[in-house]
Amino acid sequence: MTNSNSYTVPGLSTDEGSRVAAVLQNRLTAYNDLHLTLKHIHWNVVGPNFIAVHEMLDPQVEAVRGFADDVAERIATLGSAAFGTPGTIVKDRTWDDYSIGRATAIEHLGALDLVYVGVIGDTRKAIEETGKIDPVTEDLLIGQSGQLELFHWFVRAHLENSGGKLSTSGASSETEAASDAG
Repeated sequence: MTNSNSYTVPGLSTDEGSRVAAVLQNRLTAYNDLHLTLKHIHWNVVGPNFIAVHEMLDPQVEAVRGFADDVAERIATLGSAAFGTPGTIVKDRTWDDYSIGRATAIEHLGALDLVYVGVIGDTRKAIEETGKIDPVTEDLLIGQSGQLELFHWFVRAHLENSGGKLSTSGASSETEAASDAG
């Protein structure tokens, strides 16, 4: 698997196009992992708030799938190959697989809070890195980050008390966040 290219978009060198494509490949892997994780939660959520969380997640799944498609198409536009296979997700990700199985809505939302923290943080780093080279890609990622932050707020609204404190504050793992939320 290589992301070297013989052409790219006008205004970028092939090296710049390859560098931006490599950053986007990381986002493609993250978005593919995230939409599968969101669907996993959708299938495995139980408890009193089941239907609210179950239905809240489907639009997030569809949006993140769309993000993956947009990123993959941008990689191709830059003259590189986009890799979206399951093996690529496993090989390239730098985070652990989602660790919660069948659990209550609030436990899943606690774990999902940390998932979103990681994805959003890495997307912001990608925005910073691509902004130095390619404002078109930067703009794409900024729009996606705004939507991810909105979804994160939807999750955190379930975890916040009236004083603004998150039940997951200080959690360092998904299982800890799930426990703290529950």
